[in-house]
Amino acid sequence: MSIMALFVALLTVVLLLPQFNTIIGKQLTLQFDVNLIVLTLGITFITGLLAGSYPAIYLSGFNAVAVLKGKLNKSTGELWTRKGLVVVQFALSIILIVSVIVVYKQIEFVQNQNLGYAKDNIVYFKAEGEIKEKLPTFLAELKNAPAIKNASSTTHSMIGHNWSTSLEWEGMDPNSELNFQIVGVDYDFIETMDMEILAGRGFNRAFGDSIGVIFNETAIKAMGLEDPIGKIVEGRIPIVGIVKDFHFKSLHDEVEPLFMAIMPQVNKVMVRIEAGKEKEALKSIQGLYQAFNPGFPFEYEFLDDNYKALYESEQQVATLSKYFAGMAILISCLGLFGLAIFTAERRKKEISIRKVLGQSASQVTVMLSSEFAKLVLLSILIALPIAYLLASNWLSGFAYRIPLQVWYFLGAGLVALLVAMLTVGSQAIRAANRNPVNALRDE
Repeated sequence: MSIMALFVALLTVVLLLPQFNTIIGKQLTLQFDVNLIVLTLGITFITGLLAGSYPAIYLSGFNAVAVLKGKLNKSTGELWTRKGLVVVQFALSIILIVSVIVVYKQIEFVQNQNLGYAKDNIVYFKAEGEIKEKLPTFLAELKNAPAIKNASSTTHSMIGHNWSTSLEWEGMDPNSELNFQIVGVDYDFIETMDMEILAGRGFNRAFGDSIGVIFNETAIKAMGLEDPIGKIVEGRIPIVGIVKDFHFKSLHDEVEPLFMAIMPQVNKVMVRIEAGKEKEALKSIQGLYQAFNPGFPFEYEFLDDNYKALYESEQQVATLSKYFAGMAILISCLGLFGLAIFTAERRKKEISIRKVLGQSASQVTVMLSSEFAKLVLLSILIALPIAYLLASNWLSGFAYRIPLQVWYFLGAGLVALLVAMLTVGSQAIRAANRNPVNALRDE
């Protein structure tokens, strides 16, 4: 049976490996070398040996005379071993079901989280060649192009930013060791990214803001400033505005103190395009790009795609855990189905006597099903605390995360109970509807 299982497993791997590679974004191949063959055959034979040794030893210990007389020793330990395996299997299934729910809800949360700017419909690309040399002219023409709403430039894309420095400000605590993330921007950057200004204003050429700075609200709180607009940092730089906090890293990290300043060395062009006009907008951008940089390849990215890529590993975990949960449920149901058949066969005379004494088939079905329901309920009691601890530990890696809802756990338990009842129900009904004469004719 182990060798048969090996062939089924190899066939399954061959058939599913392309889909698995798609999920994990890798190109794994099944290559048979000496080590793999020895390891695979070793596992197969050890599995067969271990699986067959217990019944072999158990059966060889029977007293032949007692067996022929129908006097078998029914150990309580054997019964609990069988039931214990089913309980463990279903507990693992419930843990995996909870894991799937939590991972999917967290991924949904991060994808729909308000980042402090509008990430959709933003195209960005490098400012290089003549575009970098004539950036104001390029941006001005870009803003007037078809299907373009706004455009600006920055030193960093909005994702994975890491460039920090320290500052001095009025009323600063001499012992302060506060570091600020820096984002170098051009005019219209805040408007292009659709950021919310909480106080003051955005950068404006009319005000000569080339030496002004705009802080996020976390920075102002950390600095302890009241009425910060107009205050001076670094001895000469005025604060012209405060923007609402925005996420410039993944939601694994908390928002850090940050300021924006007009910088000439910006190297990324950010373009907000009109929704539903992506093709027209890209054609406009590419035409201008090639007009300024003939011969340069136009390579662009969408900001929302890069944001999704931040959570690629979590997406893979969500997808894989879904399949593993399905496999665990299937294996658990097979174990429960086998136990149901074994129990029905072992208790067929008891069931027949109950029917002769007046119990209906529905009452017998409920009696048998309730025993298995108790096993699943025990699995739920064991699994839910473990699932809670594992889910809490995984979510602790996110600075911004979902709260663990009660229904995640109750839903997983209910699914397990429903699947279990569907699994054993057919066997319970079949056992309850047997003709008692067939089981009692030799009594």
